[in-house]
Amino acid sequence: MTDPYQQNPGAGGPQYGPPGTGPDLTKPLEEQSQPQYSPPSDPYNQQAQYGQPVGYGQHPGGYPQAPYPMGPQGYNPNDPEAPWGRDPFGVPLSDKQKLVAGLLQIFLGSFGVGRFYLGYTGLGIAQLVVTILTCGLGGIWGLIDGVMILVGKVPDSQGRPLRD
Repeated sequence: MTDPYQQNPGAGGPQYGPPGTGPDLTKPLEEQSQPQYSPPSDPYNQQAQYGQPVGYGQHPGGYPQAPYPMGPQGYNPNDPEAPWGRDPFGVPLSDKQKLVAGLLQIFLGSFGVGRFYLGYTGLGIAQLVVTILTCGLGGIWGLIDGVMILVGKVPDSQGRPLRD
């Protein structure tokens, strides 16, 4: 099979593309110029690599960047109303975690530990008193309450949904 764009069919391998592109097969390999990579002098300047201005949320390399720095586990100091983020409806998330509260309530719920963790001091004391007065049978309340926390039905004491 022959290439219709090949200038010298007997000069070696095929040349693909329009005439004048590709390697010059009539010269030795050492004489041909190779494109050299030169890194940009300042990659964090205010101009992108091809002279286009960098927009908001854009990195000079072209990939998107967060509009504000994020700390550990989604902590955002730039949003004082919701430092732990927001749920899909825009409600600020609690600083308490759902998994921690649920496991504390399941394993130590007869003492009200999960409710103390969430800030419900009155409910924590009530669970402790009910467990003592019923000789331990009130511990079922803590078990059911722990499952409800893990499912996401219980907010913290300020009414904010728990973090995952």
